[in-house]
Amino acid sequence: MGVGVSGWHLAQAVARTGNMGVVAGTALSTILVRTLQSGDPGGHLRRAVSAFPSPDMAQAILNRYFVEDGRSKGEPFSLTALPSLTFSRKLLELTVVANFAEVFLAKEGHDGLIGINLLEKIQLPTLPSLYGAMLAGVDYVLMGAGIPRAIPGALDCLARGDAAELKIDVLGALPDERFVSSFDPSDFWKATPPELKRPKFLGIVSSTALATTLANKASGRVDGFIIEGPTAGGHNAPPRGSMQLTDDGQPVYGTRDAPDLDKIGALGLPFWMAGSYGRPGRLKEALALGATGVQVGTPFAFCEESGIDPDIKRKALRMSQRGETLVFTDPVASPTGFPLKVLKMEGTLSEDANYRERSRLCDLGYLRSPYRKLDGSVGYRCPGEPVEDYVRKGGKPEDTVGRKCVCNGLLATMGIAQTQKDGTTELPLVTAGDDAARIAEFLSPGNESYTAADVVARLLR
Repeated sequence: MGVGVSGWHLAQAVARTGNMGVVAGTALSTILVRTLQSGDPGGHLRRAVSAFPSPDMAQAILNRYFVEDGRSKGEPFSLTALPSLTFSRKLLELTVVANFAEVFLAKEGHDGLIGINLLEKIQLPTLPSLYGAMLAGVDYVLMGAGIPRAIPGALDCLARGDAAELKIDVLGALPDERFVSSFDPSDFWKATPPELKRPKFLGIVSSTALATTLANKASGRVDGFIIEGPTAGGHNAPPRGSMQLTDDGQPVYGTRDAPDLDKIGALGLPFWMAGSYGRPGRLKEALALGATGVQVGTPFAFCEESGIDPDIKRKALRMSQRGETLVFTDPVASPTGFPLKVLKMEGTLSEDANYRERSRLCDLGYLRSPYRKLDGSVGYRCPGEPVEDYVRKGGKPEDTVGRKCVCNGLLATMGIAQTQKDGTTELPLVTAGDDAARIAEFLSPGNESYTAADVVARLLR
C-alpha cells in the first residue's frame, strides 16, 4: 500500500476488530523524523519514543528532531544519512527506535495481533528494523519482493540476543566475495541484551516454486505464506518468462503466473490469499481453496485511519463513485525493476508532464542498489537519480527511462512531502490495487468516508 499508508493508526484499528493489523516497515526512520519536525500532532510519537528501553537514546532523538509547533511552511525537512552497509551510530539508533515506536503505538490499548511488513529488496535497514519491532513485541513479520530465506534465522538470533547477519546482494560482486549487513544486540546495548519473543514469519510469495523454496531452504522456521496475485497493490512480482506488454504498456500475466494452491497446501503451512480479496464473498472463496484467511490492502488504504493524505483519499473516492478510476501496472516506474501499480490521478507523478518536470535526485536512498567498484569497495546507485550520476557509477542509461523517485513520491502521498532546494515540493505517487475502482462501495449512504471497522464488517458480512 506504500510507505506509511498502513501506519499504526490503521494497524491498531484492524487489530481491535479481532484481525491482525500490519504496519508498513519501510522508511519508518524518515517518517519519524518528519512527523517530529511537523510538531508531532497529538504527541503520539513522542510518547512512543519515550517508552523506548533506553531513555538516553530516546531523548537524544527527540532533542535532535522535535520542533515545537512544527517547522515553518516551505522549510525543508532534515535529511538523515542514507542506508549503507555500515550504518552510523545515529542512524542505527534512529532506525531501531522508529520501528519500536511504530509497533508500540499499533499494539497500544488492546491485545490483538500486530505484524510488520518489510521488503526483501530493501536489505540494508532490515536487521535494525526487525530488532526495533521485536523490542515492541511485534507478533508477525511479513516479507516479500524477493526470496527472504535468511529472515527466519535472523529472527531466531535476534530473539536470543545473538548477532545476526544478512548477505547483501552487490551488483558485480566476484564469485568469492561476500558482503553482509550485521546487527549485534550486545554491541547495540553495550551490555547483555534482553531475550525477546520470536515473531512468526510469513513469506509473501506469488509462485509455488518460491513457497516451496522458503518452506524447505529457509534459515529457520517459516510459519506460513501470503499468496499474492498480480492485482494486489504496490509492487507486483514480474510475470514468468519474457516480459510481454499490453497495447497500453502493462505486463501480461497468464496461467503460468497462477500458483498451484494444492501443492502449496501440501507443504503443511497456513496461507492467506491476497490480490482483490477485499470484496464480500471472497473470504468464503479463499477458505474453500484451503486458505486460512485473506490479506486485504486497497480498501483499507483509503479508509479514515490510513496514512494517505485526506485530500488524496477524497479524490480517490470521488473517482471511484464516478467510475473514473484507472490503476496502471507500470513496468518501469520502480527502481527495483518490479512492476508497480500506480493510481492515475491529477497532480501526481502518474502524469507524464509532472514526471518530466521533476529534477531527478536521490536523497533518501531506500531503493538504491549496492554495486562493486573497480577497487573492490561498495558504491550505491539508483535508476531514479540523475542519469549522468547513474551512468558514471556503471549503470546503463536505458535503465533510467521512466524510473520515478518512489521514495519521495510515497512520502508525499502521506502529506509529508519534501521541499527541495530549488523551492519545488515533491508530488505524490499513489499506489493501489485494481480494487481501487470499487472503494466507493464501502461508503454508507450520505457518508463521504468509511472506517477500517466498516471494511471488516462488509468483508465478513
